[in-house]
Amino acid sequence: MASYSIILGRERHGFDDLKSLMACASPQKSGDQLAGIAATSNERRVAARYLLADLPLKTFLQEALVPYEDDEVTRLIIDGHDASAFAPVSHMTVGQFRDWLLSYEATTEVLAALAPGLTPEMVAAVSKLMRNHDLITVAAKCSVITAFRSTIGLPGHLSSRLQPNHPTDDPEGVAGSTLDGLLYGVGDAVIGINPATDNLEACVRLMHLFDRLRERFEIPTQSCVLTHVTTSIQAIEAGAPLDLVFQSVAGTQAANQGFGVDLAVLREGYQAALSLKRGTVGDNVMYLETGQGSALSADAHHGVDQQTLEARAYAVAREVKPLLVNTVVGFIGPEYLYDAKQIIRAGLEDHFCGKLLGVPMGVDVCYTNHAEADQDDMDNLMVLLSVAGVNFLIAVPGADDVMLNYQSLSYHDIVGLRHQFNRPPAPEFEAWLKRMGLIDRLGRLAPPQQSNAFARNLLSYKAQA
Repeated sequence: MASYSIILGRERHGFDDLKSLMACASPQKSGDQLAGIAATSNERRVAARYLLADLPLKTFLQEALVPYEDDEVTRLIIDGHDASAFAPVSHMTVGQFRDWLLSYEATTEVLAALAPGLTPEMVAAVSKLMRNHDLITVAAKCSVITAFRSTIGLPGHLSSRLQPNHPTDDPEGVAGSTLDGLLYGVGDAVIGINPATDNLEACVRLMHLFDRLRERFEIPTQSCVLTHVTTSIQAIEAGAPLDLVFQSVAGTQAANQGFGVDLAVLREGYQAALSLKRGTVGDNVMYLETGQGSALSADAHHGVDQQTLEARAYAVAREVKPLLVNTVVGFIGPEYLYDAKQIIRAGLEDHFCGKLLGVPMGVDVCYTNHAEADQDDMDNLMVLLSVAGVNFLIAVPGADDVMLNYQSLSYHDIVGLRHQFNRPPAPEFEAWLKRMGLIDRLGRLAPPQQSNAFARNLLSYKAQA
């Protein structure tokens, strides 16, 4: 493997290999510091970026950061690389690639065609040379559209996940949070619950609860119980009304094994959900979650920086053509993203890398209560992501998840963003909201006197245990 060195001022900075260069070029992250791979000074970080800018993009096809022989994610990336799609930028260095991405030449159509030719390591590398505004500018040019019962990712739209988590999965409590969210026009991406238990019977009960509610009010959306993929497969075999198969994924084989999955299991879940043919406007049937720090927390990072490994998780996601992917950006904790500055940067990085790789990216704009962040910081990130064209955001009642004990966005935040940026929900869901009198002809939440009849009907709904 090559080593890298440069003299800046009167100091020589040396890097033993490519993964050390990548780690030191990264913006400061507490996770990389915890792993002992971060740059030890700002000068060293700048030196790494100088060297990275002059590195040919094709280097990442010749030197694997995680060994090919040891890791199925690396094999997926290398074996599945589309050389013809890569050809237009194959002559570029990482720095030249950054400049090109920000140019007029890099249009939405051009970037979509390029996506299969990019590896996660390439997009992670170029992100390390970008300011936050650069990440926003390029991501806003990327369009990744998916569909099941609603169409997600259309330009000029903002979708949302309605997250009605409950500490005991009480049917009335879950239904109450769901109905509340629907009254705010939230839930066009998915009504997705993190179950309090991974028990098959409990998960199937929740699937039936959401399916009855959806059918009762003819809601053009999809539901998902965020249980393990193997539990979803069992639910399908038991005849449960499952829409989307969920799974947390990471950027290395060992980290995915920590989640109890491999590529074969993910493909099995994908095929099982496809076989149900429950979609009406599309057949994207997977929902995947990721997050910077997951590989390090599983001691499965191979000495690679957390942001590069996060980008590798998007290669896993591409394999099963998901409807939705989101990074739970601040959820893993301050050990990996210490404060608001790091959380905001990571959210913009993840969204940029996912969209550039052709993944339908959303973000859980969130933080834990022991992080150096607050709700004002989340306001900043949700606005920046809206400008960047994020596919969907997650919302919970009052921005406070009472089951997972972390802070996210509220239903009100989604309404505010849609009004501020004129970003309606998915067209199928928007049409339903208008038909039910929940929004007016301008797409705003309808005045109470207009929505009372249906609102009363909705709120009178009784969940069955």
